[in-house]
Amino acid sequence: MSRVATWLLQHERRLFCFVNQRIHHRALDYLFGAITHLGGAALSILLALCFAVFAEGSLRLAGIQSCVALAVSHVPVAIMKKKFPRLRPYLVVPDVHTCKNPLTDHSFPSGHTTAIFSIAVPLALIHPLLAAILLPLACLVAFSRIYLGLHYPSDCLAGFVIGAVTGLSTVAFFG
Repeated sequence: MSRVATWLLQHERRLFCFVNQRIHHRALDYLFGAITHLGGAALSILLALCFAVFAEGSLRLAGIQSCVALAVSHVPVAIMKKKFPRLRPYLVVPDVHTCKNPLTDHSFPSGHTTAIFSIAVPLALIHPLLAAILLPLACLVAFSRIYLGLHYPSDCLAGFVIGAVTGLSTVAFFG
C-alpha cells in the first residue's frame, strides 16, 4: 500500500474514533439513532414517493426526480459494495459504540448517505427553504452513520458524492 493511502487510512480511522468514541452522550445516541433512519430504505422511498404523488407543480417534479435519483443511485452503491468488500468499522475497530442490530453487509459506500442526498438535492434545488432544511439534515444522516459505528468517513463521503451527483444529473436530465 502506498504511503499516501496508509496516511489517509490512519487519519480516517482517527477521525472515525474521535466521532464514535469521544463525542458520546445519551441524548446524541437517541438523536442520531432516530436521524439515521431518514436515509434508510423505508423512509427515503416513502419521502420521495410522497413528494411525487401528493405534491403539486415544481415540488411534484422534484419528487419524481428524487424517486429516479434514488433508484439510479443505488446501482453504483450495489456494484461498489461487491467490488470493495470493506468490513464495517464496528467489526474491525476495538471499543466501537454501535446501535442495536447493526447492519452486517459491506461498509463502502454508505447507502443511507447516498439515499438521503439523492432525495435532498432535487428537492433543495426547487426552493431555498427546502435546501436550508434538507441539506443540513442529510449531513446529519451521514454524520450519524459514523457516530453509530456503521461507516468510516470515506464511506459517507462516497455516498454523498454518488447521491449528490445522481440528484444533480437527474435534475439536468429532466431540465
